[in-house]
Amino acid sequence: KFSISRYLLEQDFPGMRIGPEPTTDSFIAVMYGDTEGSVPGNALVVDPKKPFRKLSRFGNAFLNRFMCSQLPNQVLKSISIIDSPGILSGEKQRISRGYDFCQVLQWFAERVDRIILLFDAHKLDISDEFSEAIKSFRGQDDKIRVVLNKADQVDTQQLMRVYGALMWSLGKVIDTPEVLRVYIGSFWAHPLRNTENRRLFEAEAQDLFKDIQSLPQKAAVRKLNDLIKRARLAKVHAYIISYLKKEMPSVFGKENKKKELINRLPEIYIQLQREYHISAGDFPEVKKMQELLENCDFTKFHSLKPKLIETVDNMLANKIASLMNLIRQEESNMPTEMVHGGAFDGTMAGPFGHGYGEGAKEGADEDEWVVAKDKPAYDEIFYTLSPINGKISGISAKKEMVTSKLPNSVLGKIWKLADCDGDGMLDDEEFALAKHLIKIKLDGYELPGTLPSHLVPPSHRKPFQVAE
Repeated sequence: KFSISRYLLEQDFPGMRIGPEPTTDSFIAVMYGDTEGSVPGNALVVDPKKPFRKLSRFGNAFLNRFMCSQLPNQVLKSISIIDSPGILSGEKQRISRGYDFCQVLQWFAERVDRIILLFDAHKLDISDEFSEAIKSFRGQDDKIRVVLNKADQVDTQQLMRVYGALMWSLGKVIDTPEVLRVYIGSFWAHPLRNTENRRLFEAEAQDLFKDIQSLPQKAAVRKLNDLIKRARLAKVHAYIISYLKKEMPSVFGKENKKKELINRLPEIYIQLQREYHISAGDFPEVKKMQELLENCDFTKFHSLKPKLIETVDNMLANKIASLMNLIRQEESNMPTEMVHGGAFDGTMAGPFGHGYGEGAKEGADEDEWVVAKDKPAYDEIFYTLSPINGKISGISAKKEMVTSKLPNSVLGKIWKLADCDGDGMLDDEEFALAKHLIKIKLDGYELPGTLPSHLVPPSHRKPFQVAE
């Protein structure tokens, strides 16, 4: 965990220590600050400028293992990182914490924008505690991403087996029909041990960076989504509480009735679903709700207030739609907010950016037309197609292009890009360009939306006009 945090930030932060074993039993909030330093948990939860005040309910056992590391890092201006404790297997680890580890994880999971589960390719294991931790993220499945780190430690065959074992293990723990997105790579600043999968690692790192960089841009929509989710849950909670209040006797037999209602909770859920047309997915988990109700006095619950329910329904039906439009207008008028600094800047530009000099970008920084090196071979094919006045017809070009076995939709796009003058015919340079674009697609690269300037055939390039 510390390795990938340092990889993203490109610097150490107060409180970090890297080792092969779980080296910390602390939650560390890594946030931006003008000066480098750390704030202990007890002081952190009373700071009104930080969003951690509600964590005080977990007590000193947790707060003694919670801290905030602040440092002036460009990445942290856009995002904050919550680093959780290392996880060991066995009952002793859970007991020695002194606080409800899974409850703390659930508190953070409800408030963060992205949850990253980290695995090392050479020591893959989902311990009992890790399984419990992952289960505490239920309901937040859309936030979860999986990183298979240090994948360069194994060769391609071993990596394939490790990936299969990881997906099988996760399938038993995370009960969702969707397949989790797993990023495979080596997310630390060390030389690669096995370089045969370098291109794969670069593509995966780029995808992970794009996913993290998009978080600030979508923050407002996610907050609105959380507001809607909380409003629906609060509405259902009101129905449950008011029903329990209504069923309680006024004088005698309160305790027995309370036990009966708790035991009948699954039936009550079904009854409320039918009466108020509520989805079953909006109800809290039965077992957890039964445990919480054990310590409650049902006679002190509030009765249902129809006006408040009507207000919530009006908000969900009308106000949210107008809020969504305002957010879209604001996003369109403001510059796109992205994460900058650290490892994010190192992969976005320059010759070491992902895909630089590959596919349609090949030859972008060369003076000579990149197609020229293969043009003699393309010319031989061109002249077998019986050109008239130096050009071949679309029918003749099609006979050659379909030998690539690419679908017509792709060949149609290649034709559109290659026919630079739009006359429905190809000269020798345009034909060579078409063959080059076919080669790009067959090599596994995407075609450009419009023809880049460096791929335009020399005879079709417009001369520069210099004004006097």
